[in-house]
Amino acid sequence: MDSVKIKSSNFIAQHAGKLRDHYRIGKMLGSGAFGEVRVCVHRESGAQRAVKVLRKAHMDEEEKKMFFNEINILKDLDHPNILKMYEFFEDEKRYYIVTDICKGGELFDEILARGKFSEKDAAMLMKQVLSCINYCHSNKIVHRDLKPENILLEQNKEFDQIKIIDFGTSLVVEGDQKLDEKLGTPYYIAPEVLAKSYGAKCDIWSCGVITYIVLSGIPPFNGASDQEIMKKVKVGKFSFADPCWNSISDTAKDFISQLLIKDQTKRPSAGEALLHPWIQQANEMANANVSTDVAISALTNLQNFNAKSKLKQATYAFIAS
Repeated sequence: MDSVKIKSSNFIAQHAGKLRDHYRIGKMLGSGAFGEVRVCVHRESGAQRAVKVLRKAHMDEEEKKMFFNEINILKDLDHPNILKMYEFFEDEKRYYIVTDICKGGELFDEILARGKFSEKDAAMLMKQVLSCINYCHSNKIVHRDLKPENILLEQNKEFDQIKIIDFGTSLVVEGDQKLDEKLGTPYYIAPEVLAKSYGAKCDIWSCGVITYIVLSGIPPFNGASDQEIMKKVKVGKFSFADPCWNSISDTAKDFISQLLIKDQTKRPSAGEALLHPWIQQANEMANANVSTDVAISALTNLQNFNAKSKLKQATYAFIAS
């Protein structure tokens, strides 16, 4: 791999000053293999933001490349459902990115904390995700790692106010250019990514998987190991056989089936997916106050799936650190 040539001039407002000259640093919001996220307050405006602090010594060249890639991509994006980045600082030992603060936590945690979730909630949620992806794709950006862990909620924890994060593996794609790098998370990865010839529609597949999981609590492609899961993804066959699907509308099932069409050329674009009746009905359902809650078994499924995913993430983080 080429070593990363890091020139701060390529990136968003990098300050020559120190982070603490501009921000008061507060409590820790979370920590991972490379560093931590803390609350910070902008001294001049009093605005509360978040700062991601990364220790250089804990990052290899590939990780630094992803980090600068994320900064480069975020600096040009401006959408209500994308985590906004304000500025970037660097000292001898650390990098600091200052962003919006998301106090609502992860999507699955909130669904489980509520103890109920409806089709209306799911449709509202996917409308936001697709609107964000549509914006990215029209700006020639492919996210490449869409998953529920990368969907955060605002402080009011409403499903129509989400933020999509983690653009570290995102890429700018020109025209019909095909990507060949195999990356992503096994449950959400598209078959064409495994075949190493794909474009922006790999994100649409991930949206289909996320919708399937939020409505049933189980992944459409499952297995005891990553290899087994990816084998199922390659085949691309899934079903709505589980009893928890009995209470879900045919329109929702059709929406999922459209997004999980194996042939990427036949899969809808984000703009087309937003026109699907299930998404269009989301507003009507909200106005008419219609709400069918997903089966209790779906929430139990989700609890198990979430716990398993968290354990997996912790294991990966442990290995990485």
